Amino acid sequence: MFLHVNPSSGVPIYLQIETQLKNAIASGLLKQGEALLPVRKMAAQLGINPNTVARCYQNLERDGVVRTVTGGGTYVADRIPGLLKSEKIHRLQPYARQVAVEGSHLRLTVEEILQIVKDELTELKEQTGEQN
Repeated sequence: MFLHVNPSSGVPIYLQIETQLKNAIASGLLKQGEALLPVRKMAAQLGINPNTVARCYQNLERDGVVRTVTGGGTYVADRIPGLLKSEKIHRLQPYARQVAVEGSHLRLTVEEILQIVKDELTELKEQTGEQN
């Protein structure tokens, strides 16, 4: 699988996995209905505790990103549910703070940080074929 974790990043491992899986779904790397690796297999590949992967999958299921079939595996949800704008902003806030802190530590200007984010959004839209 394409995932990787960095135990020394300061970001909990389960959140690193959640973020990477959400990115893979958003970019089209993982398609609707596609199976995710079983918990134990993903944990073995990443060299982490299976409970960490299970927590990630539970959070993604709670958010409607994946669905779990008892005894049958975990799959990318067929339809990702819509969220209220305030909830979307609330979810994005920690990542924005992380980018801001990291950019400040690297002594980048506000304009440079914003340009990096804009470039990433443009690249993501190109990858997914999204308009606007």
